[in-house]
Amino acid sequence: MLHQLEGSQAIARSVALCRPNVVSAYPISPQTHILEGLEGLVRSGKLESCEYMNVESEIGAISVALGAESAGARSYTATSSQGLLHMMEVVYNVSGLELPLVMTLGNRAVGAPINIWNDHSDAMAARDAGWLMFFAETNQEAVDLHILAFRIAEETQCPVIVNVDGFILTHAYEQVDLPSQDQVDEFLPPYKPNTSLTVDNPMAIGAMVPPEYFMEVKHLAHRKQEQALEAIENLGNDFYNKFGRNSGGLVHGYAIQEAETVVVTMGSVAGTIKDVVDELNREGMKFGELSICCYRPFPVSAIVSALKNARKVIVVEKSLAIGLGGILSREIELALNGLDVQMVSVVAGLGGRNITKAMLKECFLKKSSGEVTFLGLDEKLVNSNIGSGL
Repeated sequence: MLHQLEGSQAIARSVALCRPNVVSAYPISPQTHILEGLEGLVRSGKLESCEYMNVESEIGAISVALGAESAGARSYTATSSQGLLHMMEVVYNVSGLELPLVMTLGNRAVGAPINIWNDHSDAMAARDAGWLMFFAETNQEAVDLHILAFRIAEETQCPVIVNVDGFILTHAYEQVDLPSQDQVDEFLPPYKPNTSLTVDNPMAIGAMVPPEYFMEVKHLAHRKQEQALEAIENLGNDFYNKFGRNSGGLVHGYAIQEAETVVVTMGSVAGTIKDVVDELNREGMKFGELSICCYRPFPVSAIVSALKNARKVIVVEKSLAIGLGGILSREIELALNGLDVQMVSVVAGLGGRNITKAMLKECFLKKSSGEVTFLGLDEKLVNSNIGSGL
């Protein structure tokens, strides 16, 4: 059924349709409205058999979710920015214990200086933590990816982070199609945990692993993520067959069949890039766009297949490895190693900086210098402060 909803409220309703048993909540902008929405659904009785737990910190929120999952309960939480960093010790524990927890990350810049607006700094801080990671382009994708996330997590026994651009999506009102409870129940079966802690069958989890076995444990986690690629693609196809929307899977290509230049990105900026691609193609050029939906595990084969005929690849990303440059661009470059393709790295939108069609179009047509481009950078301000700090 079609609804006009704020992105956060749409996500809350989507999560509720997945029938979580436990929701652990601690507020931080811009994800707070998601947890508030779930609280309202629990309090009104619309979300039944769910324990909604207010905690005293972000690390408390994920610790409650870890404990609930360990006891065999389908669990959910959400956070943003510094909240994720406060959780980080337990983030690694959740994946190490193979608990299929689902968490929304309302993407926001990481300070200092403090900034509450959108970029992907927080997501990049967790990219090696052992969680599967998906990025939504629209609020419809955000709704769909949460339903997919619970199914994927429980089939692969890997936790999932669904990344949703803060404010751009979380606070935007858009038309979304929310499936019925019966449709979701048919797609997402009741949770049957592989193992659960009970007083009747006591066991230890998270025991210390000595050097003789630790590398093997990490290698198995790596292999498990590689194997998850097939499940993610297959379940994305199942979702499409069930709901008629191609929201899941690994990558989404746009006008790439004949494209000589392909722009690669993640998240909501893909929509603006598609508009620029359309303009350039109307002017007789051959541009395409590739959105990375599944960021972890990194879908190398799907990326190579999508980009193998491109002459030039421009990576536009909202993240920066200080002292190195673009993070996604380096990973794309490694994936395309051996292909005759020109790589261009563009860092954009840090701290919520506007990304306009005019800026993108000028950047895409500009001859590359081989260095990282910082889109919209005030170079005069930067140069006047070199060596003195801002």
